[in-house]
Parts: sequence; C-alpha cells; structure tokens
Amino acid sequence: MAGFRTLSSGPRALQPGAFGADPSGERMARIRRSPHFKDGVFQNPGGPARTRPSGSALDFAKVFFDKDTRPRRTPKGTVPVYSTTLADIAGPPATGLRLTWMGHSSVLAEIDGRRVLFDPVWGERCSPFPFVGPKRLHPVPLPLAALGPVDVVVISHDHYDHLDMPTIKALAGTDTLFAVPLGVGAHLEHWGVSAGRLRELDWHETTETGGLRLTATPARHFCGRGLRNTQHTLWASWVVAGEEHRIYHSGDTGYFDGFKEIGAEHGPFDTTMIQIGAYSDFWPDIHMTPEEGMRAHLGLQGGPESGPMLPIHWATFNLATHPWADPGEGTLAAARAVGAGVALPRPGEPFEPAAENVPSEPWWRGVALAPAGGRAVEQALTGAGIKTASDAAAVAQANTVSDDSGRAGRGSEDPEALPAG
Repeated sequence: MAGFRTLSSGPRALQPGAFGADPSGERMARIRRSPHFKDGVFQNPGGPARTRPSGSALDFAKVFFDKDTRPRRTPKGTVPVYSTTLADIAGPPATGLRLTWMGHSSVLAEIDGRRVLFDPVWGERCSPFPFVGPKRLHPVPLPLAALGPVDVVVISHDHYDHLDMPTIKALAGTDTLFAVPLGVGAHLEHWGVSAGRLRELDWHETTETGGLRLTATPARHFCGRGLRNTQHTLWASWVVAGEEHRIYHSGDTGYFDGFKEIGAEHGPFDTTMIQIGAYSDFWPDIHMTPEEGMRAHLGLQGGPESGPMLPIHWATFNLATHPWADPGEGTLAAARAVGAGVALPRPGEPFEPAAENVPSEPWWRGVALAPAGGRAVEQALTGAGIKTASDAAAVAQANTVSDDSGRAGRGSEDPEALPAG
C-alpha cells in the first residue's frame, strides 16, 4: 500500500509515512535534558495551554454546523494569486531584504544574499492522507522546482500545515540546510534528509550558516502528527539575522508576554511574520487573533515605528470556524488603530519591507462574502488591549462594503473538529 510503512505487529503495524518518526536514542536523550521538558512533555511558556477545544461538544457543533456562517469560511470565487515567476525573484532585492508569502505560513525570505524558506507546504492538503483533510483554497503561486536554490529551510513545528512530507521529500535531494526545533529532525531523517544537513535547536539556541544566525525562540503551542500526541517534539518561533537585516517568524502560537523579551534580545526587526488566522474561542491558548497578533508585533518591535508586520497562517486552508476574510480585515483594522505598518501581499507577491510600495490593499475583498452589516475597516478593537507608547491612536469610522452575493469557491470543505495547527 503506497505511502504506508510496516513497523511492527499490532496497532502501529500499518501507518502513513506522513506520520513521520518518534525521537529516539541520543535525540530523545537530548530532549530529556532540555530545561523546557518536564514530566514527560515539553512545557509552554506562561503555564499550561489548552490544546483541545474547550466547552461542550454541543457548543462546538452549534458553531461548526451553523448554516448561516459556514459559507463565509471559504472565498466565494477565485483567490487572486500572484503568479510568481523566476524573473520576480531572480535578481537580488534592492534593499537587501525581500519576502514572498506563498500562502498560509510559507514564506521565502531573501535576506543579505541568502534564501530562507519558512514552513514550506506545497501539498494539496494538510493531512497525512491525500484524499481527506483541509484542502487548498488557492493554488501554490509557483512550482517548488521553479523556486530556485534555497540555503536554509526553517520549520516551526511538526503539524501538517507547517511540515509537509511531500515538500520535504522534494527538498531532501537538494543541498539545503534544515533548521528545526528539538525532536522534529526525526521526521526529516525518516523522509530522507541526512543528519549532516539538520540543525536541531532548543529555545534560545542558535546556529550559524553562510553569514546568517538562526535562533529558535519560544512559542505557545503544541505538537504531534500521529495517533498519539507524545509532546516529544518542540515548537518554536524563529529569528533570522544577517549582516544587515533581521526578521522574525512566529510559527503558531498563542499570545504570551515573551514577545517583549524576544524583541528586547533580538529586535527590532525589519519585518515580522505573525500568525493571525485559525483562531477560536474554543482554543484561545494556542492561536492568536489579529488583535493579539498586533500586540505581539508591537512587543517584538517596541512600538509601531519599526518594520511592518506580514500576517501569515490564513487564506490558504480552512482550519477554524471564523469567516475566511476575518484575519485580513482584523489585521488591517488593528494596524490602523495603532498606526503600525502592515504588508498585505497577495499569495506569491514579492515585496521589500523597506520599499515605498509595500502592498497595502485588501486584495481579499473581491472574493469574500461580506458581513450582512458591511465591513468596518477601522473599528474600535475590544478585548485586545492594544497600546502604543503614546496610547493616542485614533480609530476612524470607515466606509463599509456589503456584498453577500455569490457562492463559496474551490476547496469549500469545513475544518476538522480539532485545530490542524
């Protein structure tokens, strides 16, 4: 049976190869020595985090199956993907730093002459199976083979929407280096990446390559790919610093006070890439809302005057019950409320954070079902507690747009009952 492997007799005799491999031997011994590993599992900063939906199953079912809100979880038409070509990214960026958001959390960062690829997911579904699970809502902007050489692949954690077996196998035959959190290397070795090309880090550890410093920093999330969630692989955010520029990728995380500490030690950054999608009141500890994402950005940057925030972890897969466009709208409103810079590229659209023409238009509106009462672009943000140093950001009344016509576009499946990462 293609894609399955035999390990032993019993329940695990047959399981998808995409489940990966559990850490063992010296890798497991190193995990046990980690100061962040206690009572047999990795611990979150800020105390325990709920990793499963809270509340009753009935409460969740009411939201999940609500016939009025389900159509808003997907676009009503074709997502306007920017068809990236090699010519777009062949020449060096004029400012020394260029980002290309490939959708969800996948970002190509060209920084100080090096190319870093964060959480590359080129698969059609974020699932261990090719026939079920959250499906892409838009195609990848360009084939992986057309991306060109990559110096470093950075993985934030081992959930399927961040660590994609087919993508890793395609990259395993190249010369790229892989920087991953503790334990995740077991998956990559199982899929053909040689141990010599792995850099496996605990929080606050750094590796250097080709003039870049890559540091694993804390995040508030969880891990797991198989039937058992052993919590034996770490999750991380990442700082990448070159000779002239430094960037931050949040991976998946709930909000916690550690963003200010990361910013104080490693920032400010030329840009931050912050998770703002797949949030829910059912799992508030492990994913941030757009308002919380902006708080994290401000903490990392020390205020709104530094480099812009690129919202990630949205628009590509349907992983929660919020409307498809809400992460974009919420990020735009949060940025305008505090006067912070935000980059809003279409999937596949390269941009330079220091350039004057950073994408800023809400591209998603042409294919999103609007709320019945219209969209308030700039609105009072409640419950987020967003503050700036001056605490003087004014929230203006915005024009609203209402468009309830049309139907959901491709990939209109509902999310899984549990967050996919």
